[in-house]
Amino acid sequence: MSANRPLVAMTCDTREFDGTLWHVAQQQYVVAAAAGAQVTPLLVPALGDALDLDRVLDAVDGLIATGSKSNVFPGLYGGDPGETNGPYDQARDATSLPLICKALARGIPVLAICRGMQELNVALGGTLQTEIQERDGALDHRMPEAATRDERFAIRQTVTAAPGACLAAIAGTAPLQINSLHRQAIDRLADGLRVEALAEDGIIEAVSTDDTGAFILGVQWHPEYWVSSDPTSAAIFAAFGEAVRRHAVS
Repeated sequence: MSANRPLVAMTCDTREFDGTLWHVAQQQYVVAAAAGAQVTPLLVPALGDALDLDRVLDAVDGLIATGSKSNVFPGLYGGDPGETNGPYDQARDATSLPLICKALARGIPVLAICRGMQELNVALGGTLQTEIQERDGALDHRMPEAATRDERFAIRQTVTAAPGACLAAIAGTAPLQINSLHRQAIDRLADGLRVEALAEDGIIEAVSTDDTGAFILGVQWHPEYWVSSDPTSAAIFAAFGEAVRRHAVS
């Protein structure tokens, strides 16, 4: 039954089609929110300060910061704003970062995925590193070249959850198999965030904060893609959905 499901805000990208700007979110995030978290997603256009973000958050009980092909604009964290570190979507930055900050201040549950986790870190004053595959001893976290999306989003990497933290409580302390697809990652962890999981090469793959007492989880991988078949992915969305429902009745 879909009646009376709580509303959850979901960040949008801007994309140009046929000479017209669109505000969009990928199907996989929308479906995972509805089917995996059992919530009703409310897409928030990337209009920056033209939006009343407080009014948006008045209407919802959770926030999903989605992944994207675009990167957070480096000028927001003191990085190199050259085109090699793009593509960028500054309209999304101007919407998502303040939306995340306001949600944290209110204690609203947040699930931040891929770009969303990087936004969470930048919003709180952290920095990002680019082209991580070029570091000595680094794994190649980029999306593999493959014929199908299932192959590109295949679960193929291992991360270790920090004992006693949020992710371990959701998915257990055994090594987790995930599908991380990125070429930039957290560099300096923001104050107020803690590391939830590391890749085998030391890259931060999940973060949380307990400053607000709310459910706040950022993951660098894509649990939304396999939410219907992968136990770890399903558990993350189920835990977020439960947190949203608790907030709705608090």
